[in-house]
Amino acid sequence: MSEARAKTLISSDGLAELLEAGAPVVLLDVLDEQGAAPADRPRIPGALTVHLATDFSAKSTKTSGKRPLPDIMDLQANARRWGINPHCLVVVYDNAGGAQASRAWWTLRWAGFDNVRILDGGFPAWKAAGRPISTDHLEAADRAGVVVLGAGHMPTLTADDAAAMARDHILLDARGKAAYLGEPGKAGTGHIPGALCAPSGGNLTADGAFRPHAELCSSFEALGLDGSRQVGVYCGSGNAAAHAIAALHAAGHEAALYVGSWSAWSADPSRPAATGPERG
Repeated sequence: MSEARAKTLISSDGLAELLEAGAPVVLLDVLDEQGAAPADRPRIPGALTVHLATDFSAKSTKTSGKRPLPDIMDLQANARRWGINPHCLVVVYDNAGGAQASRAWWTLRWAGFDNVRILDGGFPAWKAAGRPISTDHLEAADRAGVVVLGAGHMPTLTADDAAAMARDHILLDARGKAAYLGEPGKAGTGHIPGALCAPSGGNLTADGAFRPHAELCSSFEALGLDGSRQVGVYCGSGNAAAHAIAALHAAGHEAALYVGSWSAWSADPSRPAATGPERG
């Protein structure tokens, strides 16, 4: 495994070895929002249930997009309740293709905590490996962590930055192809002019794991990522884009997140939208 991939992902076997050895691991089972899945659903034993909407984001407004950046003190308070300390490992996972876990991964890194990994393949990979499963529901509790967080450790884009990135560098649209194409003549659909269609699902194998290193590198090279231009990513609300950034990191590329993404861009009637397969 490449160093970049090892700093982004962890396998089910790797996680199991750490847990069996009693290593200091904080395991987070990530949902998008409250009520998104049954409380008694199967999960990895010991995992805390966390939510992107309330634990990793500020309150959404029309101009901020669906999942704005959190207040750093609120995020720090949450991280301490989860028991996160400077030298522990945080492993995030979900049961929905990895986008939710990737947004939690990205947000912790944005806040300056680098020792966080995405469980490659998520809960399905853990289950397929025959690992233990629990239906115990653990909400975040006060575990007296002492981590200190600070904002701004991952690059972000404003709407103007995203427009400039699409024009002068590379801006990837991580949504599905249908969302990128939009509907001609229908307001609020389409893509940021100049953006490339690059669905985050294309970075996964059929079983939901991240594609091998060589395959990721090849697909990103086909999009023109050769190190000579900056890269930005957006999606609908910033989750799939964070997933794409995780794949980029695993392949050794850096990329900035347009946090507001299409949910913020399309809410501003002054922002143009391109429809159809052309970049625009």
